[in-house]
Amino acid sequence: MSKVAIVGATGNVGTFAAHAISEIPHVSEIMLIGREGRESLLEGIASDLNDSFAACGTYTRLSTSTRIDAVAGAEVIVITAGVARKAGQDRLDLAFENARIIAGISQQVGQIDRAAKILMITNPVDVMTSVALHYSGKDPHLVFGLGTHLDSMRLKNHIAQYFRVHVSEVHTRIIGEHGLSMVPLWSATTIGGIQISNLPAFSRLPMKDMTEAVKSSGENIIRQKGSTVYGPGEAIATLVRTMLGNENRILTVSAYIHREVHDIGDVCIGVPARVNRRGVFPVTIKIDESEVQAFRSSVEKIRGITQTIHGRLLTEGFSSE
Repeated sequence: MSKVAIVGATGNVGTFAAHAISEIPHVSEIMLIGREGRESLLEGIASDLNDSFAACGTYTRLSTSTRIDAVAGAEVIVITAGVARKAGQDRLDLAFENARIIAGISQQVGQIDRAAKILMITNPVDVMTSVALHYSGKDPHLVFGLGTHLDSMRLKNHIAQYFRVHVSEVHTRIIGEHGLSMVPLWSATTIGGIQISNLPAFSRLPMKDMTEAVKSSGENIIRQKGSTVYGPGEAIATLVRTMLGNENRILTVSAYIHREVHDIGDVCIGVPARVNRRGVFPVTIKIDESEVQAFRSSVEKIRGITQTIHGRLLTEGFSSE
């Protein structure tokens, strides 16, 4: 049985993620951590969650704190802290503002618990995963981000609706940036184990429209209801469940890659990775040439932003020493 800590638990995503994580049988304790001055809000969230646990018959110990050292003993530390993306704002516009927050948290987490895995949610998630990796001082397999996992699930849903099949029959994934340069892997998409290009309806598949729908999904939800909550919350719980259950599933997360995708790497970005209790391990894949070029462009975009952010953090006095 494991302890899971959520840093930034007073936000909508952190709160719902706590509820979803409470249903994982491997979790015995959830620690909710918020900023100083949010004690009353944290207590209110905990009381509300405990009421839901009672209604569902869930027994998960719930604690709250405004001290980052409360993450001690957690097997997974979910970080949702940061400034939320506003409608009309690109995820990368958030980069430096959130990087300052994440660098400070990651430094402390790395000093408090060397063995814990960090699951980064804060956007832009690929850049923040790199910041967390650098400033925590942890091994790469212990730091990963939500990445394109939710994007892949969104594409999976669109494909299932188009072919009128159960969503479990569709296997697809999106790699690259969790953002506008994301790359759908149509070459790796199957329905019921059949390569999608071998299905007669494939010739009419609106691939471009589906990709654009996935890219704009978060923006549309934010514009309509203020924030994305349920999709990210359930996606977070899926990753935590996969890790604590030692399931060895291949999921598409933001992770540091060396040369696993056509010798492209040295960056944190969305890629297929084996997820288990030891952490995340990117898998070597081969994809179509057009997808390789698109992925290379996405990597160069994220690498450039990441290098700029690390440079600015260093200029402002942030050091990993």
